[in-house]
Amino acid sequence: MTDFKATKAMFDLPDGVVYLDGNSLGPVPKAATSRVAEMMTEEWGKMLITGWNKAGWMGFPIGLGDRIGRLIGAEPGSVVTGDTLSIKVYQAVASALELCPDRKVVLSDNGNFPSDLYMVDGLLRSLGPDYELRVVAPEDVAANITEDVAVLMLTEVDYRSGRMHDMKALTELAHANGTITVWDLAHSAGAIPVDLSGCNADFAVGCTYKYLNGGPGAPAFIYVAPRLTDRVRPALSGWLGHEAPFSFDLDYRPGSGIERMRVGTPPIIQMTALSAAMDIWDMADMADVRAKSIALTELFINRVEATCPELRLASPRDAKQRGSQVSFRFEEGYAAMQALIARGVIGDFRAPDIMRFGFTPLFIDEQDVERAVDILADIMANRLWDTPEYKQRQRVT
Repeated sequence: MTDFKATKAMFDLPDGVVYLDGNSLGPVPKAATSRVAEMMTEEWGKMLITGWNKAGWMGFPIGLGDRIGRLIGAEPGSVVTGDTLSIKVYQAVASALELCPDRKVVLSDNGNFPSDLYMVDGLLRSLGPDYELRVVAPEDVAANITEDVAVLMLTEVDYRSGRMHDMKALTELAHANGTITVWDLAHSAGAIPVDLSGCNADFAVGCTYKYLNGGPGAPAFIYVAPRLTDRVRPALSGWLGHEAPFSFDLDYRPGSGIERMRVGTPPIIQMTALSAAMDIWDMADMADVRAKSIALTELFINRVEATCPELRLASPRDAKQRGSQVSFRFEEGYAAMQALIARGVIGDFRAPDIMRFGFTPLFIDEQDVERAVDILADIMANRLWDTPEYKQRQRVT
């Protein structure tokens, strides 16, 4: 049984703040500050370049990958961390396409995170005019998995609404049509139970700065099903994915297993912070996290709808069909969110009219939800959002 009081105490949260934006950037674990400082002084500072061997820096990407793998139902040795999520999307889709050389279509949906679509569009333009990125409505994905589709690329949990795709059902349908799957777990890892192995997924990617609390710019991860690893050619053939990086061969030979999906030098300072966050996640059971998440989001929805009639639920009402976030529509949603932030309740805004709230049971509890709704209700009832300062758009929303 997960002790959520204990996990909450392990985060450094500002006094008086209800943080409902861990789905965008998780808060800092208390241990991360000292862990990073120790790494910089005792490892980088004293070991210098010998830290790659003495401190085990080179093995960080695989070690962290296995710890993340536990949360997403991945087989041991099938996940590696490093680079950015956009790079991992490109890498996964490019490698998946090579497994289906006679097909030219990548299928996705218009609820996908735009960056994923940008990366794939750029990749396909490089491959030539015969390739197609086919984008359909989320509810039409299943009907469009046809025998000309090489790769199905989907984000499991919609970043705007929290609507969830059925990974198992869509993967089965894709395989029945000879299609390779790439799942983006940016809003799944640490938010909902994921079973990549049980769903027979092919590739998956994700980030660690959201629910996993790795910090701004924390490294991404990539999963390749063990049955495919030795068949996959890394399209981004980075030197750390080489079979023998320090042989400095001019010809690329992919490393064994998931090691071949490494690209560049791992960000050791950032991975040190992530390791502190993973210590907290090692205390958590995803079934407990999911049950508490549903309880918190149900409480939030019920109270907001009872006190803020101007807001319209944009997330699925059925908890089984949404991730660990709740979104409401409001025409002046940006201004209302800025008013909330000014009062110590931090969520975020997604165009054109989405007020988005994330619920991470590791540091959010029922008292936080009650306080957040009380402040939101006051802002809405008294139109406290209706001031010029709250309507001035900032660079990051």
